[in-house]
Parts: sequence; C-alpha cells; structure tokens
Amino acid sequence: MIDKEKIKKAVREILEAIGENPDREGLLETPDRVARMYEEIFAGLHCDISKSIKIFKENEHQEMVLVKNIPMYSMCEHHLLPFIGVVHVAYLPKKGRILGISKFARIVDMLAKKPQLQERLTSEIADTIVEAVNPLGAAVVIEAEHLCMTMRGIKKPGAKTVTSALRGVFKLDERTRAEVMMLINTR
Repeated sequence: MIDKEKIKKAVREILEAIGENPDREGLLETPDRVARMYEEIFAGLHCDISKSIKIFKENEHQEMVLVKNIPMYSMCEHHLLPFIGVVHVAYLPKKGRILGISKFARIVDMLAKKPQLQERLTSEIADTIVEAVNPLGAAVVIEAEHLCMTMRGIKKPGAKTVTSALRGVFKLDERTRAEVMMLINTR
C-alpha cells in the first residue's frame, strides 16, 4: 500500500531542496496534502480490476457498443506530471456476453490511477476488455494533453497526443475499423 509517512518526508525534502522553507505557514500541511493526494491518484496500483467488471448475459445484442469522451487523468511516469484527456472505448460483443456500460469508465479510472504511459494505458484498456468478455473486437482511442509538454521542455500548451489500440475485427476488418473511427470522430 501507499506509505504516506515516507511520502511526507520526501515532499519535505523536496521543498528544502528547491530552497523553500517547509516550516512556513503556507507549506506546513503540504507534505500531508501531497501524501493524501498520491494515495488517491495512485489507487490503481493496489486494486484488482477484475473485481470491478460486471458481465451480463445478453443473447440478442451483437452490435457495436461505443462509450465516448470518458474523462481521464493519469500521471506520466517520466516526470510525475499529469496527462489529461478523454478516452473512447468500443467493442463488438460476441453473442451472450456484454459489459456493463459504467464499467468502461471504471476500467479507465483504475488503469489510469498509477504512474503511466499513454501508449501503455491505451493497450491495457483494450486488453482488459478483451480478457473480460472475449469480444469480436475492441478499440480504444485516447486524446490527451501532457503537462510535461505544456509546463516544461518544449512548452506547447494545447498539443494533444492521440493513441489507439485495436483488437480483433477492429484491427483486421477495414470497414469495421472505419466505422468505429467515424463514430469516435463524430462530434
């Protein structure tokens, strides 16, 4: 689990290292605040995602399901700065197995709440859906702004990184892939 005392000590040391006084009034509670924040934003490190997935039996539905614009934030593992954006998730169920709609957002949240790379997160979401319901196909597209590009380095606010992960028919069938991308891009 998260060692909040260790985080508090480390934050205090960082404040000292940048030339701040961790004992001044505005910073007195900062180490504790950061420790509690890390416990929340890195909660995905210590959870079993399979316990949050609900599968329903539905023999009639075999059409594409798309959930668009799921808000997402995660922490870039290279700089420990946030990347923030939206996730679009689609799958084509096999007869008899569908995933509860709210579970898409839960999967996104749980996998994003750890030090992450956008590329890996995109694949992990797709693979989790494939593992859970064994669909005919799954597609995940993430559009995100990385604060490591906005605040430091190249300093390009507003630049979006787009990643995709395609599984099954979304990867193999050009028409199915075109359909899901058209639906994702329809505003």
